[in-house]
Amino acid sequence: MNYIRNVNEIIFTSKDYKNRLIKTVEGTIRAYSMIEPGDSVLVCVSGGPDSVALLYIILSLAQRFSLRVGVAHLNHCLRQKDSDDDAEFVAFLARKFDLPCYIKKEDVNKYRHEKKLSLEEAARIVRYRFFESVAEKYIFNKIALGHNADDNAELVIMHLLRGSGPLGISGIPPVRDGKIIRPLMKLTKSEILEFLTINELKFVLDKSNFDERYLRNRIRHRLIPHLKSSYNKKIVETINRFASIVSSEEEWVDDLINSMFNKFVLTAENNSVALSIFSINELHIAARRRIIRKAIAEIKGNLRRISFSHIDSIISLLNSGPASGYIDLPDRIRIKRDGDIITFLREKGALRDLHKESSDKNKLSFEYRILKPEAGFKEEISPNSLLIKELGLKINFFEINIKNLSDIYRTGHNVAFFDMDKLCFPLVVRNVRPGDRFQPFGMSGTQKVKKYFINNKITRIQRDRCPILLSQEKIIWVVGYRIDDCFKVKQSTENILKVEVSLA
Repeated sequence: MNYIRNVNEIIFTSKDYKNRLIKTVEGTIRAYSMIEPGDSVLVCVSGGPDSVALLYIILSLAQRFSLRVGVAHLNHCLRQKDSDDDAEFVAFLARKFDLPCYIKKEDVNKYRHEKKLSLEEAARIVRYRFFESVAEKYIFNKIALGHNADDNAELVIMHLLRGSGPLGISGIPPVRDGKIIRPLMKLTKSEILEFLTINELKFVLDKSNFDERYLRNRIRHRLIPHLKSSYNKKIVETINRFASIVSSEEEWVDDLINSMFNKFVLTAENNSVALSIFSINELHIAARRRIIRKAIAEIKGNLRRISFSHIDSIISLLNSGPASGYIDLPDRIRIKRDGDIITFLREKGALRDLHKESSDKNKLSFEYRILKPEAGFKEEISPNSLLIKELGLKINFFEINIKNLSDIYRTGHNVAFFDMDKLCFPLVVRNVRPGDRFQPFGMSGTQKVKKYFINNKITRIQRDRCPILLSQEKIIWVVGYRIDDCFKVKQSTENILKVEVSLA
């Protein structure tokens, strides 16, 4: 099979174009300190145009940088014979230049189903794991990948469509961990293809890259061409410039967050980080989100599968959650609140196995009765008070006149107001019980308290430790969350019961 011509013929065939392209890549390498003289570079070659061009360019620079070069290829076993042919092509290419070549077959589909991952995520994990194992075993200190400017633009658009934050839209990093390098990041796909065409360099095509069932392929073959033809001919370059600006600002902000984070850490171990809730809540909401993401990344190693809704749930736990509770995230990550401390943990076992144990441990049974407050008592003098020792909560009850009522909509989740004349005393405060129902404020029908908890993503520990306030066995308040619509204050209401919950 005569796939490849000698690398030296590139210089002879198209000296001017080759020199311009090599100069661009060399500039990228130097700008990001990707390669130093004497490095050992493992070039990851799929057989496609980008990785083939990358190999030729690295070989062209090998003498100048005194590089030791090797080739790695992972056969994903996704396209049967085509996958085997790609591996054979890469092996031939390596032999042509007398390069060490490391090829492995791995059933990505099997791994995907075992780990319950998307195909893209499974392939990425398996691929990088293979490259890093080869680099470690055969002592390559750099791993070169063929990502280019078009790949970066596609990823940025994909993250925008998915609602990612600044980190997502900062694109593909040219260098990661000082080891993963992407020398072609300043080249467009058209420049790479032109380089291969002029020099008559062969490569293989992966037919799955044209399957428009995948979002990335639709962006590549439909959206970007449309943006080029109708809006901006240099949309790829524009998006890359935008990503570069965001990336630089992310680095700057990340340095500030790291400094804050270190001040807030109370304890730090391999699988857990504890932070001060008071310190975090003093920050702007944007900084709070970043601190939380930083804590998760510290114990998880990355932020994959962590969404905005996860971060928002943790913010809620910090702001108005109970004195204790937890939130479970993907990859065995559990966030636990205990008073003024929030701890980020990576559990050893599956979280579902911990649910029953945690629920049994934290489930409490209690019941208290509350007499009617004496008429005319002012809030600041002597309200009726109740201490729920099992939860460490204090509940105050005040009777107030409608004329003395302030803005009831700005009081937060820990205060509730009721039409006093609709209540029958003594009231009862107890834990949640199976079958409990109420009519959530603003709704016309009743709902099980359990269903309300599920719909509002209230954790099991929070449910077990949530008090319920009742009048004649009818729930009037799921404390800290929602009152019953039947007992709300109306324009016709004259006497009001104010109930306020606080830590004891």
